[in-house]
Amino acid sequence: MLQLISAFQSVLAAFFGVQSEHKREADFKQHSPISIIIIAILLFIVFVIAIYAVVAWVLNT
Repeated sequence: MLQLISAFQSVLAAFFGVQSEHKREADFKQHSPISIIIIAILLFIVFVIAIYAVVAWVLNT
């Protein structure tokens, strides 16, 4: 479970561009690339849905 949370934090930091090079290297040694990719795709989908929802809400008001 802690591995999943750590991978989630790594992907989130990468999305915002605040991850250090040292942390990125450590993450790729600790986590499977598949888990990082899956979490990144899921976060991207959530991000797109959130943007769509905000735009739809603003256009309806």
